[in-house]
Amino acid sequence: MTESRKWLILAAIIGMSMLLYLLAPMLIPFLIAGFLAYMTDPLADRLETYGLSRALAATIVFTGLILFILLLLLIFVPLLERQITTFIAQLPGYVDWLQHKVLPYVQDRLGLEQSSFDLASLQQAITENWQKAGGIMATVIGSLSRSGLTILGWLVNLLLIPVVTFYLLRDWDKMTSYIRSLLPLNVEPIVTRLAQQSDEVLGAFFRGQLLVMVGQGVVYSVGLTLIGLKLALLVGVIAGLISFIPYLGFIVGILIAGIAAFAQFQDPFILIYVFGVFIIGQLTESFLFTPLLIGGRIGLHPVAVIFAVLAGGQLFGFVGILLALPAAAVIRVLLVYVHERYVNSRLYGPQAPS
Repeated sequence: MTESRKWLILAAIIGMSMLLYLLAPMLIPFLIAGFLAYMTDPLADRLETYGLSRALAATIVFTGLILFILLLLLIFVPLLERQITTFIAQLPGYVDWLQHKVLPYVQDRLGLEQSSFDLASLQQAITENWQKAGGIMATVIGSLSRSGLTILGWLVNLLLIPVVTFYLLRDWDKMTSYIRSLLPLNVEPIVTRLAQQSDEVLGAFFRGQLLVMVGQGVVYSVGLTLIGLKLALLVGVIAGLISFIPYLGFIVGILIAGIAAFAQFQDPFILIYVFGVFIIGQLTESFLFTPLLIGGRIGLHPVAVIFAVLAGGQLFGFVGILLALPAAAVIRVLLVYVHERYVNSRLYGPQAPS
């Protein structure tokens, strides 16, 4: 590869990164649509093997996807809404319990002054704002109704997702074949091999990790429900959604569940049950969900996962968080290839005699 071509590739990478940064706010519906199309493409391919046309297969899969999403929204959104309402309604009680039971105990043990932990004003503010919630929501809705362009932008983005998803799903194979045809013939085999390996890694990540997150959320929600926690579903969903970062779902979930359970039952013994639920969930993930649904195909170290998410958020915001782990998985494939080339190069040197 000539020096001019190397500089051209570097300029193209820098230009694409800058373009991604500038267009990040409008890329979210396209990223969501691309994710949905990528996840459902194997189903459309399977239907094609039964003699269906690509358009008909895409229509069937897309219809099933929409019905599945609507079913989830109809079932879980009302449940989560009730749990969030319950949590907000109980906030004054939590503050009162903290003010009159927990903090006096801490003050007696540490010798702190009463005034330094006065939460009466906080409790009053929460109570007043909760009573005014209807007026606040009315104000917010009225403000949004006057912001016609904002609502129009939200509606356009919302409608773009299913439209772009369908067209991407219908033309997925055509697009990949066209991109492959544009590759120079001297690099086409290598790029195709790396693309296939990246596809395997990304497929394992997306499909496997999504199922792991759902499984973790179910285990946590069911376990916390069995011990009687009122906010079991809310805590389980939060812990499951952030479980794609190693141990973060476990840590955040056990903290939230422990505080909620202690405030609800006011019995330290309940913390043992909460700890047991999350230990069972973590063991289930380590020895059942991850080996069965993901295996060792991704191969990202937990530190690399945490760094990728933080770096993506720092560089590109929410879009960067969405792209962080898929990009890290692809980068790992490229690094493995670079390592192979380095080991077989003259720079590495001849093999040492055994």
